[in-house]
Amino acid sequence: MANRLYDAISPYLRSHADNPVDWFPWGTEAFDEAARRDVPVLVSIGYSTCHWCHVMARESFSDPELAQQLNSRFVAIKVDREEHPEVDSVYLAAAGAFTQGLGWPLNVFVTPQGKAFFAGTYSPPTPIQGHPSFAQVLDAVDDAWQARRDQVDLTADAISDALTRAAATTPRGALPADADARLAQAVRELEAYEDTTYGGFGGAPKFPVAPVLSMLLRRGSPLATRTLLAMSRSPLRDAIEGGFFRYSVNRDWSDPHYERMLYDNALLLDEYARLGASPDAAAAEARETAEGIASFLTSVLQQPDGGFGSAQDSESTVASSRSEGGYYALDAAGRALETSPAVDAKILTGWNGLAIAALARAGFALDRPDWIASATRAADYLLESHVLADGTLVRASIDGRRSDAVATLEDYGAFAGGLLALATVSGRVDYAVSARRLVDAVLDAGFVAPGGRDSVLSAQNIAAAVDTAEGAYPSGISAVCAAALTLFDLTGEARYRDVVSQTIGGVAPEAFPRPIGYGATLELVQRLLEPTEQLVVVTPGTEADASDRLVDEARANTESLTVVVTETQAREWAEAGFGLLAGRAASNGRSTAYLCTDFVCRLPLTEPVDLELALRPV
Repeated sequence: MANRLYDAISPYLRSHADNPVDWFPWGTEAFDEAARRDVPVLVSIGYSTCHWCHVMARESFSDPELAQQLNSRFVAIKVDREEHPEVDSVYLAAAGAFTQGLGWPLNVFVTPQGKAFFAGTYSPPTPIQGHPSFAQVLDAVDDAWQARRDQVDLTADAISDALTRAAATTPRGALPADADARLAQAVRELEAYEDTTYGGFGGAPKFPVAPVLSMLLRRGSPLATRTLLAMSRSPLRDAIEGGFFRYSVNRDWSDPHYERMLYDNALLLDEYARLGASPDAAAAEARETAEGIASFLTSVLQQPDGGFGSAQDSESTVASSRSEGGYYALDAAGRALETSPAVDAKILTGWNGLAIAALARAGFALDRPDWIASATRAADYLLESHVLADGTLVRASIDGRRSDAVATLEDYGAFAGGLLALATVSGRVDYAVSARRLVDAVLDAGFVAPGGRDSVLSAQNIAAAVDTAEGAYPSGISAVCAAALTLFDLTGEARYRDVVSQTIGGVAPEAFPRPIGYGATLELVQRLLEPTEQLVVVTPGTEADASDRLVDEARANTESLTVVVTETQAREWAEAGFGLLAGRAASNGRSTAYLCTDFVCRLPLTEPVDLELALRPV
């Protein structure tokens, strides 16, 4: 049996390399083999830090008898959902026809042409409470394939047709005239959904839903502060090493699923830092939480080359036994005696963009230049290793090796957003130029990822719907729009705002009635409705003074664009086409602040107290 996974980019695939299952990686070879043998294909999708993926690997995919059954009747493909998000999205949508309890591992049975006809998630080794064993599932699928092939083909064609009908281009439309009222109603719905006993939203399981919290912060809603503090004080947060777990099984935040994801912690760092830089009474507690998250990102997830790994595992070996969460039940001294859970060192462009943005903004807001330095290392690595000669992006890499998976809108938008955040706090226009290049490439391609779709799905004519929902982190559409709107703030070029208005206007009708799943979209609606506010601080000389009191006052301006540059950098920005910086100079050799609304600026301010009053009027 060939071992095709031993040299995979994905640590998740490599963890299955020694299974007795004859795994194929995602690609045409597996489907060609299935067509030659006329057998169905199992597409098994998961990720490296997924607890139930580990469980099924131990119980089923390591069982020689089950493996023999699988190998003799099927072709088996193992997919890392983080490396191939489009594949995951397509088959997750198809799986919705068979089960409501969607999640991972996701096991989808498809024809040699890639069309799904049955799907499920975790299957136990023996039947439990009405749930068939994995062996029974394999028997049932094989029986249907052999005895009721016509029905299988009809089901597969029907699901494929439904996916094709659901697939569409990026939605377009004008923002509704009553958008402000509908946004206010969405916030009221979130307030009604609040768990007033334990914090957060709804019952169990309970997730951070960071995009919703970001929108609420921008709206100035006290619900954001209440939720962030409840989470900070809950078992969802690792109070020893910092960082948040992915979700909790119970309403009171207890019994977390212990994987710590890059995207959750990046977004939450941004939010706790915004709260920590405010005059809110909870600022000190929020700053402490932000410091813990940043420590987790920089000391645990950041790799030697500068990029951030995608997550830390939920499991580890504690006292010689494999345990989910056992490491996190130990105090600091106990942890020092154990090996910490493994990190998936796979570097994903989009998720790294979220971390770069968060560390840059939080580093500025809380005066932590070391966080900005960590963001800079990651950005430089991605610009060097994840941008190809033709300007398209690499989706993932590990140890300098690039995946052949295509980059997505999420990668272009989130990375561009990270570069823009870093540019505004570092004063380096080259980051902003690189971000503009990425956004322009998406817009020039018709608001799709310039590198194209997954080649296997395209060859099989399997459609992928445009995914606008964003429970855990912003959708690709929202990420690109957020970056484009920041480019409008910096350049004044109406084309950026126009495309955001048309795109978010198309998504908004879906978002207003379902605010828990569209936080980033609704935040963009808020940005479109409010005036464009910008703050530019220009310091004299060729290097910014870290002790500059005017810059210190600017740190509290977390809900609108803030750019800090030297006079030399201001000229470089203006020459590169960023009109907001044109003509900005340090007045009489003193640091000078320009506070603007819709590109109309007040008289320049040189006294810190005047900027404080302008930003926080009494």
